[in-house]
Amino acid sequence: MVVIRLSRCGTKHKPKYRVTVADSRRSAKGRFIDIIGQYDSFGKDKKESFKVNIEKYKQWLDRGAQPSQTLRSLVKKVYSI
Repeated sequence: MVVIRLSRCGTKHKPKYRVTVADSRRSAKGRFIDIIGQYDSFGKDKKESFKVNIEKYKQWLDRGAQPSQTLRSLVKKVYSI
């Protein structure tokens, strides 16, 4: 199954996340199919710190990809989908 999830990158104590599309059997830091956005958890404003290519997000959902619960709630808050 294909999942859309956050994968951590950045330095120690300053995490940043990539929004990736990957096979569910791979680790979160492992190989991925596509990068569709980014998220800075220490950003002041959610709209500026969370950026996702919505067209690609919707395409992957149409293909059957399942978003993680955290990602689903972030997209719902920021983009009102």
